[in-house]
Amino acid sequence: MPQRSKAKPFFAFIDASNLFYGGEKSLGWKIDYSKLLSYIKKQYRVSKVFYYGGVELNGFLYSQLEQKAIDLSKLLAHIQRELKEEKRSKERQMQLTQNTAKVKFYIKLGQFGYKLLLKPVKMYREPDGRTTKKANCDVDMTFDLMYHLKEYSGALVLSGDGDFVVVLKHLKKMGKKVIILARGERTAREIRQLAGGDFRDFSRLRTKLEFKP
Repeated sequence: MPQRSKAKPFFAFIDASNLFYGGEKSLGWKIDYSKLLSYIKKQYRVSKVFYYGGVELNGFLYSQLEQKAIDLSKLLAHIQRELKEEKRSKERQMQLTQNTAKVKFYIKLGQFGYKLLLKPVKMYREPDGRTTKKANCDVDMTFDLMYHLKEYSGALVLSGDGDFVVVLKHLKKMGKKVIILARGERTAREIRQLAGGDFRDFSRLRTKLEFKP
């Protein structure tokens, strides 16, 4: 008797800059990332969770042309060495301390089971003298949505960025289930229209996902 082929799982794609923009102050509560991973795996039959975000290198040598992930352990050691330098301004010390915490956070996410796709943060000097930091991961996430197309039956997309409309529309055309889990107030109208009944408001999951020490 022929065996029935196994149904393909869902993959989850997290656009951290869109979903968590503004951090806890914007969201109003702290996320437990272990709970988030467990929730989406159980609720949506997700087998892989891709997490896209930016990380400041602080002089750490790395090139995207190497086609390998940033070694977070080596990056952390580099930043900690920078912190030990005595001739640092208080502002620089604070910045390095914050970056240390961010790298430790990413290391923890990797230990939980998130597949990290991190991009170096780039600095831009504005005409008024301000420094702007950017690490746009839209292209990276779009690439992976298409690259892994044959591996999943549906995509759980944690982003409300309207730039993804084109690729998500194509996924639906290819017969893929597309579910959007995003913050209602940060979701583009086109994304909500495209998702229809498959839109889920992330903000309503506080009781399930809030971090409680």
